[in-house]
Amino acid sequence: MCFSFSAAHTPDNSFLGFVVEQHLNASDIRHIDEVKRQNQSLVYGKVDNFWKDKKKYLDNIHSYMEVHGTVHGTSTVHLPSYVKNHGILSGRDLQFLLRESKLFVGLSFPYEGPAPLEAIANGCAFLNPKFTPAKSSKNTDFFKGKPTLRELTSQHPYAEVYVGQPHVWTVDIENPVEVENAIRSILSQKIEPYLPYEFTCEGMLQRVNAFIQNQDFCHGQVMWPPLSALQVKLAEPGRSCKQVCQEEQLICEPSFFQHLNKDTDLARFGLDCQTVESSADTLVPAYGKTRRHCIFQSDLLLFSCAGSHSSLHRICPCRDYMKGQVALCKTCL
Repeated sequence: MCFSFSAAHTPDNSFLGFVVEQHLNASDIRHIDEVKRQNQSLVYGKVDNFWKDKKKYLDNIHSYMEVHGTVHGTSTVHLPSYVKNHGILSGRDLQFLLRESKLFVGLSFPYEGPAPLEAIANGCAFLNPKFTPAKSSKNTDFFKGKPTLRELTSQHPYAEVYVGQPHVWTVDIENPVEVENAIRSILSQKIEPYLPYEFTCEGMLQRVNAFIQNQDFCHGQVMWPPLSALQVKLAEPGRSCKQVCQEEQLICEPSFFQHLNKDTDLARFGLDCQTVESSADTLVPAYGKTRRHCIFQSDLLLFSCAGSHSSLHRICPCRDYMKGQVALCKTCL
């Protein structure tokens, strides 16, 4: 059961996995505890092209510590000469290398992979590149043509929001002062290994068990997560439901949108709809304060936590979550 999936994105689908892999046996674990941290970093980029145009950033890091890599393939033209490249490593050898390192260095791509969580679990701090403006299908080729309105604020938004310092430092890698301040702070303290519960085998099994026991896709007779977890927030124009809920230490729960999609539903939360209309826009339900105009979703498959409206207030279904198990609300077990 302990296998890998893609990372958690917006919560439009149930998040089953992944589990951060463990490659060490009991003997390895006893030995790895004796491994001494070196003044070195390991760069998150196994393909040479990921390193392109990153030399100034890496030079800055190199002024404080050694820089190591695990680039495979015949091309290493974008690697600075000071990089100690290990090539392809087994999972076991990679974990030993992480245990020897103090810093895991993001290069802005790939997005949302499991490697930063594995590094954090082995006691590395993760330098997480910040994206300003956020990357989306509107401005990034990687997302163009894909059915998503998601906006990535960093290379690893989960680590940025749900882990944070001292394990994750989200920085503008084009700003050398910001990078240096983060490195100094990392080197001034001892950072212990940390793995969020939801990325352990036990945490994944708890989550899958909760889904199997409670979700009812066939008959719709069971409301889960329970509607008692719903907290309605009104987003200002230009703000997504994901952002609004996150700022309140909550998470957007798309399964609750259907309970905010009628004027009678909104009346219970103090929103008075004088006029209504239907739309298949992914940014509704939404509310216009000036005319008390409500727009409801005509296609129930198009509810989305991502995306913002330029002039209307998105009506957002937020809920709380268990620390270390974001997929589950506090009353979901």
